[in-house]
Amino acid sequence: MTITLHEVRVREVLERLFEAAEGDEGFEAPWEELRLAGAQERADALDSVYMPISARGGDLLYGLVRACRPETVVEFGTSFGISTLYLAAAVRDNGRGHVYGTEMSAVKVAAARRNLDDAGLGSVATVLPGDARRSLAGIEGPIGLVLLDGWKELCLPVLRDLEPRLAPGALVVADDIDQESMAGYLEYVRDPANGYVSVAFPVEDGMEISCRG
Repeated sequence: MTITLHEVRVREVLERLFEAAEGDEGFEAPWEELRLAGAQERADALDSVYMPISARGGDLLYGLVRACRPETVVEFGTSFGISTLYLAAAVRDNGRGHVYGTEMSAVKVAAARRNLDDAGLGSVATVLPGDARRSLAGIEGPIGLVLLDGWKELCLPVLRDLEPRLAPGALVVADDIDQESMAGYLEYVRDPANGYVSVAFPVEDGMEISCRG
């Protein structure tokens, strides 16, 4: 059985991107200044910074998509497309579905599209430019899996926008849940009254996996 994630051209792109992302470790972002900036301003200021998921987090995403076989996958926060490659590889191996990524930085949108094409996955993934709350408005349901990895204060608003289009049993995965700005999101998905069964998964900075009832 062919596993797209193990194909040479996909591994080469992922390895190149992870190697480039190591440069983030020496980058000192003016976070205090950017904290007061708007989302688009922050995206433009950090258009060379990867801020990727981990390789193990990517493997987890691949496995989740293979298991639940969603027709529509939505990603909030594409960056250079590392997580998108894992999602797209899973969709390709399922033989069905499409990934819709979102990214505010025009530089990153162009780079993510090139990376998907280089990996041979451009036909199963579309990177939408601009504010996710606008760009995702036209995505029809049912949505079977959502990855939330954009600006943390927007994760909950984006999820609330998508909720009417989530399929029963849809999975919602949020990255970097150790950040203080994710507290409100976690409180929401962990409250049974909001219709989720939710569990923290110990990958790097933590992922929250929530199943929609």
